[in-house]
Amino acid sequence: MRQLRPAELKSWLDDPQRIRPLLLDVREPWEFDRCHIGGAKLLPMSQIQSNLAQLDPEQETVVICHHGVRSFHVARFLEHNGFNNVINLSGGVDAWAKEVDHQMPTY
Repeated sequence: MRQLRPAELKSWLDDPQRIRPLLLDVREPWEFDRCHIGGAKLLPMSQIQSNLAQLDPEQETVVICHHGVRSFHVARFLEHNGFNNVINLSGGVDAWAKEVDHQMPTY
């Protein structure tokens, strides 16, 4: 499975020549409300299986959670279900706040 560090994702998102990936945040709504990366789509881990048809298996998808553990499991699940372009955000939003967006609230 592909992994990205927050700085690598930031470079990607800042590059107008690259197609923007789906930022799939798999945390709970209260976590997403506390902080999230702009443009991310919230789909809690517990709802992934029942909402699989909403997702495009060909779209590059960066899976995001708090520290990168839940997102890793969701990314593996997606890969096992035919998704070919799945990337885990290593370190999650916690690392994003520490390495990229120092104004982002943490928890």
